[in-house]
Amino acid sequence: MELPVAQHPVDVAGALSPRRPATWVLSIITVVVVAQLVQLLVTNPNFEWDVVGQYLNSETVLQGVVMTLFLTVTAMTIGLVLGGVLAVCRLSDNALLRTLASSYIWFFRGTPQLVQLIFWFNIGLLVPVLSIGIPFGPAFASIESNTLITPLLAAIVGLGLHDAAYQAEIYRAGLISVDEGQLEAAKALGMKPARVFFRIQLPQAMRFIVPPTFNSIIALVKGTSLVSVIGGAELLFSVKEIYSQTYQTVPLLIVASIWYLFITTVLNGVQFFIERHYGRGSSRNGSSSMVARFLDRRAAERNLNRGMES
Repeated sequence: MELPVAQHPVDVAGALSPRRPATWVLSIITVVVVAQLVQLLVTNPNFEWDVVGQYLNSETVLQGVVMTLFLTVTAMTIGLVLGGVLAVCRLSDNALLRTLASSYIWFFRGTPQLVQLIFWFNIGLLVPVLSIGIPFGPAFASIESNTLITPLLAAIVGLGLHDAAYQAEIYRAGLISVDEGQLEAAKALGMKPARVFFRIQLPQAMRFIVPPTFNSIIALVKGTSLVSVIGGAELLFSVKEIYSQTYQTVPLLIVASIWYLFITTVLNGVQFFIERHYGRGSSRNGSSSMVARFLDRRAAERNLNRGMES
């Protein structure tokens, strides 16, 4: 039986590249809007770019940047460690551990971060004296809460405990994404549970854990700005101290924004390399951030050049 033959040639080029007038119109509108924004940034004297340059590397601002980084690293460490413990408890067969972990996550994810910071800063109103001793028995040491809970400690505790609740769910989602068949096969081969976890489950789960973890870290960097409400001397508090005296509000806020953007851009670059490490062998390891995509293209170009040279 003969198959019918097409009577008219097929326009392959037209089929592969269809005309999209809406795309061109949207591109033109985007270019016009971006050009207007650039003109506004360059020509509007109210931005006071000379003031931005003056305070960008000032001692007060740099001290705020250092404090922001310290708060981020400290709270992130608490979140990563405590979040891991909570995730294990959530996946435990013990009903009591699951209930406690679920209640913690429910509370700290369900209340605003700013409320938690203010609460920890004012914990002395609820518990005036903190003591260490035998439960329901004598105390070995006591200290006034207002003396112990400084703005720095309240910020660390508030940020760390809040981040741990989100990190626990990130860990849990990554761990349950691993195929159960692989875990059962490893156990059938006689591998111990700890070895199964660290050699099989965790490496595969990291591909799903890393992106949301860095989103959480970036949110934590920006969340440190809330510490200024309780008097923590981080970046936003530092620029507020300056513009409360100079009344140059807009340029000082631009200074803070530039530093926040710089920190998060560096984190995006770190995320790219960690994702590439754990994404080896995966065909869907595309990067989402602009910096990561740039680094990805550069790596592809280097590999292509090496292939052409060889």
